[in-house]
Amino acid sequence: MKNLAIVILLTGLFLGEVNGQVLSIGPKFGVSQGDVHVTDGFQGDDSKMGYHLGLFARINLPIIYLQPEVLYTNTGGSFSNNSFNYDVNFDRLDIPVMVGMKLGGLFRFQAGPVASYVFNSDMVARNGTRSSIVPPKEEFTFGYQAGVGIDIGNFLLDLKYEGALTNSINNFAQVPTDQRQNQLIVSMGFRLF
Repeated sequence: MKNLAIVILLTGLFLGEVNGQVLSIGPKFGVSQGDVHVTDGFQGDDSKMGYHLGLFARINLPIIYLQPEVLYTNTGGSFSNNSFNYDVNFDRLDIPVMVGMKLGGLFRFQAGPVASYVFNSDMVARNGTRSSIVPPKEEFTFGYQAGVGIDIGNFLLDLKYEGALTNSINNFAQVPTDQRQNQLIVSMGFRLF
């Protein structure tokens, strides 16, 4: 009976170690520098520092990995026309799904799609006038992310670029416009197991 208990304990420890190597889960947070590209008589101005926080899961396969994430993201930028300057702010849910390749157990390359849902947004003219922004007709907008990463123990450090594939805002003050946002993202994660 004592030997059976030892075998069960060792088997549990071995399976936990294998499971930890295949699946990792943990928190992720970071900062981003975003801007808004506009058309139809508007021009992009200053970029805005934003932040994100949420969770990631990594499924490790031989050579490659799959890493879905769920992140709350606050970002924005500014743009102008001939009369006014405007600052915009987006609160959104981002769901990137990264596919990556590991190099030597330390470095990673990764790329994949990101779906974003804007659940709150506003715009402030530099004269103080505030208005809400009409959300996109689609529930989610889509983009891509690509970048590099480093794994040091249980810490993950990522540097990624995000580009938009679909429109983030359909109009501004009843003027059709295409406001696509690009971001440079730095984030850190911690593997809980």
